[in-house]
Amino acid sequence: QLQASGGGLVQAGGSLRLSCAASGQTYSMNRMGWFRQAPGKEREFVAAITWSEGMTYYVDQMKGRLTISRDNTKNTVLLQIYGLKPEDTAVYYCAAARFAAGTIARKEVYDYWGQGTLVTVSS
Repeated sequence: QLQASGGGLVQAGGSLRLSCAASGQTYSMNRMGWFRQAPGKEREFVAAITWSEGMTYYVDQMKGRLTISRDNTKNTVLLQIYGLKPEDTAVYYCAAARFAAGTIARKEVYDYWGQGTLVTVSS
């Protein structure tokens, strides 16, 4: 199970730290990802990290404004977003994949999803 938290209302230029707590069979997780979905749009990749090596991946248009990290002892993945813009407004979902196969940015490779946390950025 995945529990996302940390969303909220923030002014443009501000920052947020999203957290995703994993429980259950965390030993079987290979990678953790963050996606977001704005109203009327498709769910899109934001960032991901491999659970054991800690390799990180970011969507190109947000590079420089994101930091993803994980705490293996707490089974938690964090996503720090800096310089928030109104277009970052979306529900942010964390996800977990059991296997290393497939492109890490594709939502189809993820097996488990959290409930999402809403990020609203005001101008």
